[in-house]
Amino acid sequence: MLALLFQNLPDPADLSLSSTMAFLTAMITPALLISATGTLVLSTSTRLGRVIDRVRELERRLAELITTEDKEQIVLYEKRVEAVFDLLDKVTTRSRILQRALFTFYAGLLMFVLTSLTIGIAGILDHYAWVPIPIGLIGILFIFIGSVLMMQESRMATATVNTEMDITWELANIIAPRYIAERYTYNKHGKRRFRREDSEPQRKARREEPDI
Repeated sequence: MLALLFQNLPDPADLSLSSTMAFLTAMITPALLISATGTLVLSTSTRLGRVIDRVRELERRLAELITTEDKEQIVLYEKRVEAVFDLLDKVTTRSRILQRALFTFYAGLLMFVLTSLTIGIAGILDHYAWVPIPIGLIGILFIFIGSVLMMQESRMATATVNTEMDITWELANIIAPRYIAERYTYNKHGKRRFRREDSEPQRKARREEPDI
């Protein structure tokens, strides 16, 4: 193998500056994809860490709800427990999606590094110049799959936030004084929250009106 390698080494006298620069440029080109993939790996790792922290927070909240003795004194106790279970289900799904996305990004990073390596080997041996092409395409395919997974995870993150906002608004409408709660209309299925401005006499009348 070493003999074959040295036999195929080009003569330094035959190397021109332009061919050398072209060879180095071809090797450095995958570095751009490597840098972009590294950014995706970093951001995905950060999101995965936040999801893990969120799971631990939900676990602590669920433990407090289950172990409390005065369950009847907690407003919407069953609704709170149901919401925590729903959130746990969503963040668990998010963590699994992020793990798969992280694996695909690492696989794409490996393919791009291998592409750069095979470009160098093909340039030295002057054979199999086509090998880096399918390797680079496989790397791009991994990045595409990881990006699709991240889109799916972002939708799950939005659903998680919406679930938590729903229970928060429901609690707020029960706990808050009626003259305050009635000033806001929360569209549970839509994406807006409307606020109705009252005059000062109306606000005073609502404060004096007893809650039923």
